[in-house]
Amino acid sequence: MAAVDFEEMVERYYGPLHRFALSLARDSHEAGDLTQQTFVAWAEKGHQLRDPSKVKSWLFSTLYRQFLGARRRENRFPERELEACALTGDLPVIPPAMEASLDGATVLNALRHVDEVFRAPLSLFYLHDHSYKEIAAILDIPIGTVMSRIARGKEALRARLLPAAQSPSPSPSQSEALS
Repeated sequence: MAAVDFEEMVERYYGPLHRFALSLARDSHEAGDLTQQTFVAWAEKGHQLRDPSKVKSWLFSTLYRQFLGARRRENRFPERELEACALTGDLPVIPPAMEASLDGATVLNALRHVDEVFRAPLSLFYLHDHSYKEIAAILDIPIGTVMSRIARGKEALRARLLPAAQSPSPSPSQSEALS
């Protein structure tokens, strides 16, 4: 691959890859490292890709595998069964009026606290516009597992957002009084 092509690819995919890495790692330095490692892997092995239309999936898959490898090496989190992560019981529905009061920062903060097994598919689906099929390829899991993880991830996210949606936002006068 020519240097110009590589630079164009970095310009095109760096932002989306870094955001995905940030949603996984929850640390900007680690996200930057993962993104750079992904481009190093592309520089070393990208020529082996037979279908040029799969570059985006290859990059996201590689980044995800880099993340998993880092987690295994660091032994930060013990592996848990998917069933152990699943939520049980009825989940409350966020009323539309409360939903409108949630801002993007609140939602992203709640997403950072969702278990990684659910956070990765949610991030790929909602933030990076990947299809179920693409997510299955990136995460190397069956499409049915992608669907269930997105559904369970949405439940976990909803459970984290409900308290934020129910708490009243301070009015400007209350905010000034708190300052």
